[in-house]
Amino acid sequence: MLDLSQEENAAAVNSLRSAIMRLTRRLRHQRVDESLSPTEMSVLGTLFRCGPLGPGELARKEHVQPPSMTRIVAMLETKGLVRLEPHPEDRRQKVVSQTEQAEAMLEESRRKRNAWLAELAGGLSEEEWAALRDAAPVLEKLAHLPMPEAAPR
Repeated sequence: MLDLSQEENAAAVNSLRSAIMRLTRRLRHQRVDESLSPTEMSVLGTLFRCGPLGPGELARKEHVQPPSMTRIVAMLETKGLVRLEPHPEDRRQKVVSQTEQAEAMLEESRRKRNAWLAELAGGLSEEEWAALRDAAPVLEKLAHLPMPEAAPR
């Protein structure tokens, strides 16, 4: 864990958190389908990357509780974006997969957001763009690290 008592680390963490939050907020405004919440979009993105998953595994990957995932999946199923099918090895369980409609919507959303981000990045210098490009894999890793345990109160 980073030592936040060191002023330089504390300032860098604060700056990174703030920048990620602002950029995320701006990216959310580039949605194709305004009827989907950011959480629903994230679930569809996880299914796109990982393929069909059981609801419990999907909840773990999304860092939400299983009952919350059950509600999210039900909402997405109502919208025709996911389907529940019997698990191939255990018919008592279900797996969640996305529909072709969801795939098309995700592709359009990615295209729109990528174009917006590319236009925005056009305002960076070559050196700034290189630094940002090189940071992308590190940010991706950070996004998928296990959640730290909550500090005792």
